[in-house]
Amino acid sequence: MIRTVVFDVGETLVRDDRYWASWADWIGAPRHTVAALVGAVVAQGRDNADALRLIKPGIDIAAEYEARDAAGRGENLDETDLYPDVRPTLAALQQLGVRVVVAGNQTVRVGELLRRLGLPADLVATSGEWGVAKPSPEFFTRVLDASGAGARETLYVGDHPANDIAPAAAAGLSTAHLRRGPWGHLWADRTEAAAADWRIDGLMDLTEIVTR
Repeated sequence: MIRTVVFDVGETLVRDDRYWASWADWIGAPRHTVAALVGAVVAQGRDNADALRLIKPGIDIAAEYEARDAAGRGENLDETDLYPDVRPTLAALQQLGVRVVVAGNQTVRVGELLRRLGLPADLVATSGEWGVAKPSPEFFTRVLDASGAGARETLYVGDHPANDIAPAAAAGLSTAHLRRGPWGHLWADRTEAAAADWRIDGLMDLTEIVTR
């Protein structure tokens, strides 16, 4: 029985369109170029930030984050960044008596922005706030602490086989791989994705899983 569902953030709940478009505008590159290079480095199994490093070799990503914030062009999220099935699914899960947790690799700022959206979630936390990021086992220790349920009673949902599914399974959690976004589609046939307890094409599929 699944008592808690924990959601990744990027390309699970939130579209990354705005994120990469804002980086393209900041470094003065065409948005199409940045998007294409993100796809290329993802296909190669590299850090997606390598797309920026290809355009501006030697770029200091952390320093640029700070410069963007200082210029009033830092991270931002609003309702248009959410996938359409996010609110209905989270609300439906809560109505079924399931604890809903959002926990992904994001900055402190994104955690604040997600909470401002007033999602139907019992807890929203990010790696920036916890000081530990996926795929570290310590991240999933924090996930279990936040869950309030046993490992197999906790379902982690994410699009990234290597960062989400494999380490969550290694921590003993139940897992659902979401075919969404570049990683979710391109790496859907990887061993880590295939080993998930469930493979879903949309978040509303979770309501059937938790009522089995």
